[in-house]
Amino acid sequence: MSRVVITGMSAITPLGNSWPEVYKALKAGSCGIRLMEDWQKIQGLSCYLAAPVTHDVGHSIPRKLSRSMSRVSLIAAQSAQQAIHQSQLNLDEIDKDNIGIAYGSSFGSAEQLIPFGRVLAENKVRGISPTGYIKLMGHTTAINLSIYLGIKGRLIPTSSACTSGSQALGYAYETIKHNIHPLMVAGSSEELSPAQVAVFDSFFAASRDNHLPHQSAKPFSKDRNGMVVGEGGATFILESLDHALNRKATILAEIVGFATNLDGSHIIQQNPEMMEKVIGSALTSANLKPDQIGYISAHATGTESDATEAGVINKIFSNKVPVSSNKGHMGHALGGSSSISSWLTINMMNEGWFAPTLNLTQPSDDCSGIWHIMGEGLQRECEYTMVNSFAFGGVNTSIIFKRWN
Repeated sequence: MSRVVITGMSAITPLGNSWPEVYKALKAGSCGIRLMEDWQKIQGLSCYLAAPVTHDVGHSIPRKLSRSMSRVSLIAAQSAQQAIHQSQLNLDEIDKDNIGIAYGSSFGSAEQLIPFGRVLAENKVRGISPTGYIKLMGHTTAINLSIYLGIKGRLIPTSSACTSGSQALGYAYETIKHNIHPLMVAGSSEELSPAQVAVFDSFFAASRDNHLPHQSAKPFSKDRNGMVVGEGGATFILESLDHALNRKATILAEIVGFATNLDGSHIIQQNPEMMEKVIGSALTSANLKPDQIGYISAHATGTESDATEAGVINKIFSNKVPVSSNKGHMGHALGGSSSISSWLTINMMNEGWFAPTLNLTQPSDDCSGIWHIMGEGLQRECEYTMVNSFAFGGVNTSIIFKRWN
């Protein structure tokens, strides 16, 4: 089996699209959440908060290719472009039949639902187009990236809500580990839509602190009252170690463990037993003990389920491993969230500094017993970090990164 390393990575986030920019924002305690004033006209919606990507995306993508791309694919394409640049890969010199892609999002572009819904609601066909359907498809990011980059190997579309990115990374890791391809492009993205917010608002899982946008998302906090939807994504270039060394690539990190499983019990409520099992399986696959993990990126979104996750972390790691969630800084990017979390975690591991959970000053009693990073963050050198993600439908993932020395 092959060892798997990361040689390029890039993210598009509400706090910026480069590590120096995002690092500066994290150190300053900045928040990408803001009031979406246009949403106040939507009848029945109570949450007007979101963390959008505010800079232009996809401006460098040729029009011939961008015609079939909605915003979710443009985010993916721009981050992929930046990741490839960092990896110093020349795709024209590589056998593209032997490059695969693993990529996902919760679904395609919500705006494209309008003409298709009109057929069912009004018995009218108006605005339907082939490109509209491509923008709507669950695997729209994966196929648009394959065409944009000319990739012709294995396709692994991951449309599993909040675990779309971590499953993409994990499946790409397994593809290289088992010598199916030496090179994979992996990641996930999500575009912002009030329709997504309406889903969480409908069962009171969205924050309604519209008067305090920067303080609205409070993972693990005693006064948490719901999540805030975000936007963005991240792309990674994964290679076998031999492939990376042969071309003298700069290695950013190594993937050493991955696991995913299903609750098989409830469509929304998390199953702590299966969450515990997925973390244990990831540790086993990496041949590591819990006390060897130096940092945990938690999924925690600022909802009731934070307590379940904190309980699982406490059971496995006690209060020996520092934990934080990035949802207070940039909201919950749904399908793009776990890839953004992985990008942040690797960069923080290499920086030797880990961001706190923003807006967390007093953890709730049901989230106690773990080492919460609060305040100004934590200076810490460590060899291994873990990213945990949990999605609707009972999808659980855990992935472990090793610092490259």
